[in-house]
Amino acid sequence: MNKNLTEDQQAVKELLEQGASIREAARVVLERSSKESTIRYWVANGLLGTPSTAVTKTHLPKVLVFDLETSPLKSYTWGLWQQNVGLNMIESEWFILSYAAKWLGSAEDEVMYKDLRGIVSKEDDTIILDDMWKLLDEADLVITQNGKKFDVKKINARFVMNGYKPPSPYKHIDTLQIAKAVFGFTSNRLEWMTDKLCVKYKKQKHANFSGFDLWAAMMKDNIEAWDECCTYNTYDVLSLEELYLKIAAWDNKHPNFNLYSEEEKHTCRCGSHRVVEDGFAYTGVSKFQQYRCIDCGAHTRGRINLFTKGKTKSLHMNIG
Repeated sequence: MNKNLTEDQQAVKELLEQGASIREAARVVLERSSKESTIRYWVANGLLGTPSTAVTKTHLPKVLVFDLETSPLKSYTWGLWQQNVGLNMIESEWFILSYAAKWLGSAEDEVMYKDLRGIVSKEDDTIILDDMWKLLDEADLVITQNGKKFDVKKINARFVMNGYKPPSPYKHIDTLQIAKAVFGFTSNRLEWMTDKLCVKYKKQKHANFSGFDLWAAMMKDNIEAWDECCTYNTYDVLSLEELYLKIAAWDNKHPNFNLYSEEEKHTCRCGSHRVVEDGFAYTGVSKFQQYRCIDCGAHTRGRINLFTKGKTKSLHMNIG
């Protein structure tokens, strides 16, 4: 038994090592499944000891799934409606309140989470920026929901404002852009898509703090608000990962995961090696072998033109 752990933490650690889910551990030890945010905070901050390092698909590139929560601006206004806030009306800048992140394919209990509980009044998000810079610097690709317009630009703004250099370049997969380009869903919001498409994880609704009340309470350093943010932020990442795996096969502009592996056999975007020949793919003057992944259904094509030189010579192109 680890003497640095409380009785509850030791009991939770043992249940997780036996294969129980975080929700199950919360229900058994803390007597309420809604207390899973407490356990997630323990896990993410190393309070249960060294976390597991098991990864289900180690031949995948380093793909980071992440989500940020930011503070509001503090500013002066003259009214409630149609207000233009001038720069001289801003009292203090926004900053990052929390982040949740996980490597694609890692275990549920390996979600990384950090927030500013206990220090939010300082309006200093350095501890979050340090973590996120290291994660982004390590990543080959990132997955977000609306991250191209929000999360990545926000984190970049905080980096440059605090003197950080750019992390190593990475490719960006935005599930919102996939949804807009490929599907005609009733809504492209994460809440709607995860509710309709995901089985295990769905975006969580606010429990005790509705809407802006959660952010207002976190700014006042309310511990219950931080716990709710932990659950909310963490489930955004877990449900986003499941959503991505559900729709990735439909994305015909998806980055080529095979480039990040030294193996000579094909690696699909889902991590599978199980691909079969499935007809042919044609361009304006070429013919290629087409392949289909047995596990996710994604289609790819080979790079060798199957037309003979004579056939290629006989092909004419349209004019105009």
